[in-house]
Amino acid sequence: MHTVMLVEDDREMGRLMRFLLELEGYRVVSTDVYEDVLPLLQETLPDVIFMDVHVHGKETIDLIQRVRVLDGQAADTVLVMTSARDCYLECLRAGADRFIPKPFLPDQIIEEIGGLCGQWSAE
Repeated sequence: MHTVMLVEDDREMGRLMRFLLELEGYRVVSTDVYEDVLPLLQETLPDVIFMDVHVHGKETIDLIQRVRVLDGQAADTVLVMTSARDCYLECLRAGADRFIPKPFLPDQIIEEIGGLCGQWSAE
C-alpha cells in the first residue's frame, strides 16, 4: 500500500482529498500545519507528498527544497498544487516533480498519483 502525505489547510478540500485517496486504496497522512510537515515526513516516509503552495499564509516552496535534502529519507515525488498559476516555474525550480494548478478535477489527482505509484511498482 502506497502512502500519500497531504498538506492542505482548506478543511473541506482536505476531507475530500483524504476520502478520495483512501477510496482508491492509499494510506493517507495529513497535516494543515506548516511546522508539522518535516517531522511528519520523517515519521511516515510517504511515497507521495501532495502539498498546497500556501498553508495558513505560509509559502511551502521552501519546504520542497528541505524535503529534497533529508538525507535520503524524503519521498521520491512531491506534487504541488496551487491556485496561483504563476508559481509553476518556482515550484519546479525548487524541486517539485509535478505542478497541478487549482481548480483541478479529482480524477486528475488520482491519475497523477496512480501514475507515479505505478512507476515504482513496475521497477
